[in-house]
Amino acid sequence: MTDGRHIVVLGAGYTGMFTAVRLAHRTRRTGVRITLVNPSGRFVERLRMHQVAAGQTLAEHRITELLAGTGVRFVEGTATAIDPGSRTVTVDGTTPLGYDTLVYALGSSTDTGRVPGAAEHAFTLNGVEAAGRFAARLTEVAAVGGTVTVCGAGLTGIEAATEIAEARPAVRVTLISPDEPGTTMGPRARAHLRRALDRLGITVVTGARVTKVLTDAVELADGRRVEGDACLWTTGVKAPVLAADAGIATDERGLIVVDGTLRSVSHPEIHAVGDAVAVRLAWGELHGSCQSGLPTAQYTADTVARLLRAKPVKPFRFGYYHQPVSLGRRDAVIQFTRADFTPRRQCLTGRAAAVYKELVSGSPLKTYRLSRYVNVTTVVSKGGRATRRPAV
Repeated sequence: MTDGRHIVVLGAGYTGMFTAVRLAHRTRRTGVRITLVNPSGRFVERLRMHQVAAGQTLAEHRITELLAGTGVRFVEGTATAIDPGSRTVTVDGTTPLGYDTLVYALGSSTDTGRVPGAAEHAFTLNGVEAAGRFAARLTEVAAVGGTVTVCGAGLTGIEAATEIAEARPAVRVTLISPDEPGTTMGPRARAHLRRALDRLGITVVTGARVTKVLTDAVELADGRRVEGDACLWTTGVKAPVLAADAGIATDERGLIVVDGTLRSVSHPEIHAVGDAVAVRLAWGELHGSCQSGLPTAQYTADTVARLLRAKPVKPFRFGYYHQPVSLGRRDAVIQFTRADFTPRRQCLTGRAAAVYKELVSGSPLKTYRLSRYVNVTTVVSKGGRATRRPAV
């Protein structure tokens, strides 16, 4: 028995949900209490926000339904403060919630604060409501045959631009980025991506960064002005300030600094997962994605369970294995990668890739449901030799 220890998980995104459900299964019949805190009662499929932005309606998944049968208590509210000294979390300014172990899974969001006008005039994919507001504006733009500018040609920007162009053929889509789309892909995957952009009539503007967002245009550093009736901002991320404000050790981006077991270097009773954690492996640093986030959640659930039983813990290991990008509903490109995310020669394109991508996007929900009964392993690759040295 563990004397009724209380574990609080902050955030019910992909990583927080997986941590809570897996941990509940790993600690059943031990007396451990687990509480999951999240501002909304709806589970948000962040991998599908570009579909919402294009006007599609997704199935609604309630957090309580995903937790059914696990024994995890759900608290709907926003964590507004953490006091590591007293080991409490304040939710919506009410009575503090005490914890013995805290799992910080608050993730990140698109940063609109670094470029003038972005916060005031650009839309984001920061949740269902934000994506829904853009979808409503997109309907208006489509009615007059207008133009949408998508700022950022990372994976999110590419998926959003292609989804919009396919779903709304009356809308002219412009993708804006300092670099060419698909810079992290190999030549074959990059060529397929470019053909898809051309097929969908997407204008690609590269060579300069956006310096200002206006109501009807964006301005670039080289003096160019790109007109648009709506701007979707997909570049740059920011972390919540909750950890830094609490005096928990964070890096310059606000990510929690952890040891090789993903525990805070300043407060070992705090574990961090997903986009909230700065993890550096022998080959380099993890970047925020579901592909790396779920393994951190799986590892942390197992680690907390082992620590509760006073068992030894091995350092976290992970290596990337693919880069999946949807190009509308009927096309995609899957770039297979080495552990450090550099591209391999192999890639998958077209309809087969679209099926592959859909399986990837739908896998977290299946994992949560199965994890209520068995320990589902999500890590496909631990990175081989590249990760045999521990995280730093």
